Amino acid sequence: MLVKEILPLFVSGKVIRGFRRGTEMGFPTANFPVEVVRSLPVDFETGIYCGWAQVSGGDVHKMVMSVGWNPFFDNKEKSMETHILHNFQEDFYDETLKVCVAHYLRPEANFTTLENLKKAINRDCEDSERILDMPEFLRYKSDPFFITTTTTNGHLGHL
Repeated sequence: MLVKEILPLFVSGKVIRGFRRGTEMGFPTANFPVEVVRSLPVDFETGIYCGWAQVSGGDVHKMVMSVGWNPFFDNKEKSMETHILHNFQEDFYDETLKVCVAHYLRPEANFTTLENLKKAINRDCEDSERILDMPEFLRYKSDPFFITTTTTNGHLGHL
């Protein structure tokens, strides 16, 4: 199945502690539990995506998400790491994160240096800022998914 046929994909779950590598690099991420990752459609491609994110019913913000194995760090388990393009004042572990995965940016890649990885993440953030302002993606910011008050520990859905 093509990525475009799956997107947008709506996902929610509790934020868990990761390795804190994103925070150390200057790109803190909110991580979904492995059960949520395993519940993705089987043909959901690994890679870098952008879309919208909301923490515990708060404001909806742009986000960049890595779905995959993080080859630079040689992960043993597939992960979904969401970098929300907003400066939060404190951690929000155990809070409910809702995301709308709206657009596929690029395939997952390995990098020869940490500096090259950081440059790629910066480009992903810049691209996401621009892409998510397009009307076809901006409309998802106000999707009813973000308005509902019921939460689950691993809800998936798409249009």
